[in-house]
Amino acid sequence: MNFNPKPGGAAAPAQSFVFEAGEANFETEVLQASLQTPVLVDFWATWCGPCKTLGPILEKLAGEYAGAFRLAKVDCDKEQQLAGMFGVRSIPTVALIAGGQIADAFSGALPESQVREFLKRHRIEPASRIEAPVQDMENDAPAPAETPQAAVARIEKAIAADPDNAGLKLDLALARARGGDTANAQATLETLPLDLAEDDRAKALAALLAMQQSLAAIPPAAELLARVERDPRDFAALDGLGVRRLLGGDAADAMHHWLAILAADRGWNDGLARRRLLDAFRIVHDETLVSATRRRMSSLLF
Repeated sequence: MNFNPKPGGAAAPAQSFVFEAGEANFETEVLQASLQTPVLVDFWATWCGPCKTLGPILEKLAGEYAGAFRLAKVDCDKEQQLAGMFGVRSIPTVALIAGGQIADAFSGALPESQVREFLKRHRIEPASRIEAPVQDMENDAPAPAETPQAAVARIEKAIAADPDNAGLKLDLALARARGGDTANAQATLETLPLDLAEDDRAKALAALLAMQQSLAAIPPAAELLARVERDPRDFAALDGLGVRRLLGGDAADAMHHWLAILAADRGWNDGLARRRLLDAFRIVHDETLVSATRRRMSSLLF
């Protein structure tokens, strides 16, 4: 994920990047907006002492980072249902929303240095430290899709030239998992250095492996389809079909099954359909499909 605020050395006015959020604007100003720029959501209250310490720190950083993130302020007294949806049990609680989903969170009045570290872990840096990505203006055509087998061969060649590159090893594990080599992929995941544990690729790998490992307990597709025909509210069967469809390459149908569960009972099995969708968003490469499904999921949740 690339974050590209406007360059410049001086801090911009914090007010430019701070806004009040609630149920009325959360879908557009937080979830959809986070597809382009990450949003920190500060759950606070007027009576909360630690909130009065953390709030000014967050607002100061919003100005200093000059668009690398936006700060959404949610008054928990006014927006109790929204706070409940996020499982807020103590305040202040701060959630990072990126790509339409919760990327991370923390509770308590962290000192400024730790808030900076939190942002840095997610590759959010002050505007002056971020370089815009180089764009190839001569070749705008998308590259053809690479098969998992071709990816494995390419990455293995790169590792031979740079054997100590842990990032390449993570790329290899993800390519192997996509190709069905779960044993080697799992072994790599378990030995990742700490600085890669929060990498988006590591999260995608963990989600994919969890889906693959769950297959052992899921009946064949024909049996699942028969169950759904008998009872359209057989959510366990719908979920199993979703897993099988996703791993079989039909991501759109998989997400359709999980959205159907969410529409009927978003709390089923402790919110499993929502968690499946969040995992699918990490795994699936089709950004158009992912964005459309995120919007649909958001409309069902909020």
